[in-house]
Amino acid sequence: VKAEVFYNKAKIFNNLFYYYFLVGLVFLILLFVQLFSNKTTLNNIITGFFWLVVLGFLAHTGGLILRWYISGHAPWSNAYESMVYIAWATLLSGFLFGRKSKITLAATALLVSFILMVAHLNWLDPEVTNLVPVLNSYWLMIHVAIITASYGFLALGALLGLFNLILIITSPRGNMKIYLTFKELTTINEMTITIGLFMLTIGTFLGGVWANESWGRYWGWDAKETWALASVLVYSFVAHMRFIPGLRGGFAYNFASLVAFSAIIMTYFGVNYYLSGLHSYAAGDPVPIPTFVYYTIAFVFVIIVIANQRFKTFPVNEE
Repeated sequence: VKAEVFYNKAKIFNNLFYYYFLVGLVFLILLFVQLFSNKTTLNNIITGFFWLVVLGFLAHTGGLILRWYISGHAPWSNAYESMVYIAWATLLSGFLFGRKSKITLAATALLVSFILMVAHLNWLDPEVTNLVPVLNSYWLMIHVAIITASYGFLALGALLGLFNLILIITSPRGNMKIYLTFKELTTINEMTITIGLFMLTIGTFLGGVWANESWGRYWGWDAKETWALASVLVYSFVAHMRFIPGLRGGFAYNFASLVAFSAIIMTYFGVNYYLSGLHSYAAGDPVPIPTFVYYTIAFVFVIIVIANQRFKTFPVNEE
C-alpha cells in the first residue's frame, strides 16, 4: 500500500516527460553547436547532459519496477503501460547506439518525451488494474515484451530518418562535417531498424504460438495479426532497399524509415481504437483523431519535399 501511495503521489512518468523534453532539447542544441565548434567547456557540458539522460533512464527503470511490484504483473498489459514500456525500450536503443553518436541519444531522449506525452493523454488510463484473464499468461512476459520493445527501435529509426532529412535541408553547401554526420546517423538507422525488424518478426511468430494456446489456432487473420504481418513486410522492404538499384541513396532510406513507422502506428493505435477483433481486450473507446496528427503529417510532408530538392546539392550525391 505504501509503495502504491508513493507511486501515485510521485507521478514518476508524468514528471519524466518534462525531464526528458528539457534535457533532450538542450542536449540536441548543444550537439548542433558542437558541429561548428569543439571547445573543451562545451564538450564537458555535453558529457554532463549525457549523465542526466542516464539519470532519467534509471528513474524510468525504477518506475517500471515499482509498477510491476504494485500490480503483481509485467507492466505492459494495457495501452498506458505499453506506451511507458515502449518509451523505456526506445531509450535503451538510444544507449545501445549512443556510444557511437551522442546525437542519437539526445534525439532519443526527445522522442521518449513525446511518447510519454501520448501516454498521458486523456484517453489512456494510467490506473493500476488487475490483468484481463486472457493476458494472465507467461506469454505476456515474452511475446508482448519483445514485440513492443521492437516498436522502440523502429521509432528511433523513424526519428533518425526525420533528423537526417532536416540535416539535408539545413546543411550549408560543401559542409563535409555535416555530411559525415548524416552518413553516420544513416548507418545507425540501418542497424536500429535491422534489430527492430528482427524483434518484430520474432514477436509476431511468438504471438501465433500464444494464439494457439489461447484460441486453438496459430493464425486467424485477426486485425491485429494482419497489421503485425503488414508491418513486418513493410520493414523487410525498407531493410533490403540498399540492394535495389535506384533506392540505395541516403535520402531514399531515411525517407522510407520515416514513412514506414506509419505501419507501426496503425498496428498499435489504429487497430486498437478503430478496428475490432480478438485483441479487443487491448482496445479503448473510439476517439477522434487528435488535431496534432494532421499537423504532424503536414509537417513531415513538407520536410520530405524540401529534403528531396536539397539532396541534389548535398556534398556527395549518392543517387
